[in-house]
Amino acid sequence: MAPHIQEDDSWKVSGISRTYPSYRQHRPITSESWLEGKHADDEAEGLWRINDKLYDLSDFASRHPGGASWIECTRGTDITEPFESHHIEERARGMLSKFEVRQASKPRNYKFTLKENGFYMTLKRRVREKLKKIDYSPTKKTEFLHFGILVSLFLFSWLGTILDSLIFQILAGLSLCWVATSTHNYFHQRDNWQMYTFNLTMMNFRNWRISHAISHHVYANSLHDLEMSMFEPFLCWIPDSHYASKTQRWISVIISPVVYVVLFQGQFLIRLAVSLTKRNIMHWDDLIGLSLPIFLYFSSGVGLLPTLVSWEIIVAIGSFIFGLVGLTAAHHDPRILHDGDAQRKDIDWGLYQIDTIIDRGDIKWSDLLVLTHFGEHALHHLFPTLDHGVLKHLYPELNATMKEFDVELREINHWHHIKGQNQQLLRIKKNPLPPGSKKMK
Repeated sequence: MAPHIQEDDSWKVSGISRTYPSYRQHRPITSESWLEGKHADDEAEGLWRINDKLYDLSDFASRHPGGASWIECTRGTDITEPFESHHIEERARGMLSKFEVRQASKPRNYKFTLKENGFYMTLKRRVREKLKKIDYSPTKKTEFLHFGILVSLFLFSWLGTILDSLIFQILAGLSLCWVATSTHNYFHQRDNWQMYTFNLTMMNFRNWRISHAISHHVYANSLHDLEMSMFEPFLCWIPDSHYASKTQRWISVIISPVVYVVLFQGQFLIRLAVSLTKRNIMHWDDLIGLSLPIFLYFSSGVGLLPTLVSWEIIVAIGSFIFGLVGLTAAHHDPRILHDGDAQRKDIDWGLYQIDTIIDRGDIKWSDLLVLTHFGEHALHHLFPTLDHGVLKHLYPELNATMKEFDVELREINHWHHIKGQNQQLLRIKKNPLPPGSKKMK
């Protein structure tokens, strides 16, 4: 829903940028429209901007160790923060001079800083040293857990279909959700086979690499965060009556379970509609989403209609759990920084990530729950390409850096996250004090 127009347009400027995001001017909001708006706002002249320099990475895309898609989809944009957070080692920085074209003619659109002695770069140096001597064996456990969840999805789906059992269909829906949340670990990384399993949800990892990895992870809780904008007008977390009235916010709380149920197939239908009416944004791997019902049809022998009904139930349950877990994972609570709230004077990008997160403190004991419920969330935002099994070993470096910069890592349990997310949906008043001004109660 478009914000109400008034004489004072100062509210239109995002707290982290100099301009109001162009992509928010049009509907529907998609990963593609977000990139198009970013091209206009970043003014990178068809090149790749890192800090105040422009680079031509065209010929390097096919040789990029992480896969060509990361380079290709970010052409014409500012990739400063993704470049720093995705490349912990210094090798990538050392290669940049080969692709430098010229100095940018205009200042960056974004206000974040990444000073060498600032919070994030200090933490990054410490993590870089830690990674030289860390045990990477937990990544094998992550792979085992993901594969086990994937097998469970097909097994429970088959049992739920042939037995017409709601219990097994619920277990299959939970497994489908866990496939999506555990695969989230992989589509931040270099190209791999695991990322394709995300498409079993009927969503597509390609879009989520944009909406989640490049948008949300960089600009969390701001107007540039696609994961904030794509739910409007149904869900609005921005604390400003221009974006949603009090009545609309109460409606959001009531209908949020319905939004959760239609997340999976809703995104597929939006992409299909755009492909039919504007331009094709579908990919061959969208067909992966049909592999589960095809498997059920040929293996169960119950007929086409019962197979489709069972599959729809599984997808709806999986979508609901995914929405409940994903949207209450770490980012929405009245005590968390959202666009419009007062920000700290130090606009270091790493500090911003900490300020937009309250972590899950109740699941750290379980690697499975951390993997499937967006655990270790602060560290994951700071170093998204690292496997979840590795992140837990980085707390000494994080704690030391937070102590040095007088920063607090906040933690609550999932019930309080669910409560806080609903309170945030209702919040209109902006926080007048920046993070760090007072301790969380």
